[in-house]
Amino acid sequence: MNPAVRPGQGFLKEINIKADMPTASDAVRRVTYNIRNGKDWGCTAIKFIHGYGSTGRGGRIRTEVRRYLEDQKRRGLIRDYIPGENFTIFDESTRAAFALCDALRRDSDLEHHNNGVTIVIL
Repeated sequence: MNPAVRPGQGFLKEINIKADMPTASDAVRRVTYNIRNGKDWGCTAIKFIHGYGSTGRGGRIRTEVRRYLEDQKRRGLIRDYIPGENFTIFDESTRAAFALCDALRRDSDLEHHNNGVTIVIL
């Protein structure tokens, strides 16, 4: 943890990885880059905007990003990730994330069940 960031204070960064309609593998590379550098930037959480497949392609970016994040969590490289549809005060992972990054309490997607975003807890 960045010594300048006190527990609970945190820093949330928002990254739009779908803006220029990348391939799923390019989107995963963008996630990798931002996770690797996020800690150096002082982030405790990163909100990735990946979309949910509204173009009719089935949400391949979302699926591949979340598969990648599950692997990163299993390997201990991230603390956790919260799918946007689970980003609610009733979710245990969300409440645990609040303790690390208070900015998540004020995020516009809280309680909106937005499956086009995923929150990563570093």
